[in-house]
Amino acid sequence: MDMRTVTLIQGDGIGPEICQSVIDVFAAAKVPVQWEMAMAGLEAIEKFGNGVPPETLESIKRNQVALKGPTTTPVAGGHKSVNVTIRKALELYANVRLAKSMPAVETRFENVDVLIVRENIEDTYAGIEHMQTPNVAQCLKLITRQGSMAAIRYAFEEARKLGRKKVTCVHKANIHKISDGLFLNVFREVAAEYPDIEANDIIVDNCCMQLVSRPEQFDVLVLPNLYGDIVSDLCAGIVGGLGVAPGGNIGRDCAVFEAVHGSAPDIAGKGLANPTAILLSSIQMLQYMGLIGYASAIQSALESALADGVKTRDLGGTASTSEFTAGIIARLHLEGVEGKTVAARSNAAAKAPTLIAEDWQLVGADVFVENHGLPQMPEKIGPFTLRLISNRGTKVWPGATPDILLVDHFRNRYVAETSVTRADVLALLQELTAMGKHWCHVELLNQVAGEARYSKAQGE
Repeated sequence: MDMRTVTLIQGDGIGPEICQSVIDVFAAAKVPVQWEMAMAGLEAIEKFGNGVPPETLESIKRNQVALKGPTTTPVAGGHKSVNVTIRKALELYANVRLAKSMPAVETRFENVDVLIVRENIEDTYAGIEHMQTPNVAQCLKLITRQGSMAAIRYAFEEARKLGRKKVTCVHKANIHKISDGLFLNVFREVAAEYPDIEANDIIVDNCCMQLVSRPEQFDVLVLPNLYGDIVSDLCAGIVGGLGVAPGGNIGRDCAVFEAVHGSAPDIAGKGLANPTAILLSSIQMLQYMGLIGYASAIQSALESALADGVKTRDLGGTASTSEFTAGIIARLHLEGVEGKTVAARSNAAAKAPTLIAEDWQLVGADVFVENHGLPQMPEKIGPFTLRLISNRGTKVWPGATPDILLVDHFRNRYVAETSVTRADVLALLQELTAMGKHWCHVELLNQVAGEARYSKAQGE
């Protein structure tokens, strides 16, 4: 069997220790994989000033498959997330996590087997944030038809390949009617192409409650990025934690599999690290590569070791990282593994998504103004009439101002009776500037055949 080269990023903290476990198990199982070492994380920053050097991305592109240990991401400052950087640079649009009950891993639930497919690029993870005033921060939540369709189609394709019966869309379209509404609409469009698979949807907060009540009711979940991040960790929690949670990031041309837990620098080098998550991720990687026999052999050895009580301390055992690895190797049975292969996973989601075109009519603009207290705004400028003023999404004008906390960031909605041009909006802004109004942000208001492509204010 031909050798395949796989990029290996050991990462930070316990990363090198748990990656060594994979190296040792693969060697013992005679997996036809050779490793190409690449760097990302703190060491790369110290050496190159860049958490993900170009050479690392080139290695992944060249080999098309990578396995990655955990990397450290500072909170509220410092370098950008290495994980997010890799996902965006390689357009790894689907994050795939399996939450499955493991032998001898005690939890409050049994027989959990949920596949979570998370859109991996956009949503609030686009990272488009601005301070609007010294007291108001804004983050743009971007949901696109193309990004949603790629992740959702991948979820249905995986369900069909794996013989799963149901795909559930998780959303908050009751509140985020336009953004999550688009994700849900795309889900319904794609679901119609898979009549052999049951499709339903659920609001994200209810989904969380149901997961910790009756997780067995779920099969495949597909979610926008932020909800997917939270729900996938919740699912990991009900099967034993991130220490037993594999993860894969799937793109059109390559895939990166990773341990989804943290780098745990406090136990690095002490032989306490649990390599289960990255071993499970490497098994997921082998399945992706079509090396089914090797994947099954390592999976069986891992489960046998756990069932026999060979566990690291975080799982209630006494084994060190190396002892746990040795326990898996001792239980490997390799008869016939070479003959159990299938073609590497093809990606139906790579086909061009269906795009739509609409005849938009520009009818106004939301002009966000910095002001201490309710601003005195002109009610008529050119073709525009001031329809409302809101603060943090709640209408504060016209009518009596509600007794709420007002921040120094007011949305002023100017709407025309007929269609206008961008030049008209520019003239509106110039007039407000001349009046000394400190506008800081503008959103155009469009409609299609009288249907608004923008949201109402609370109380409107």
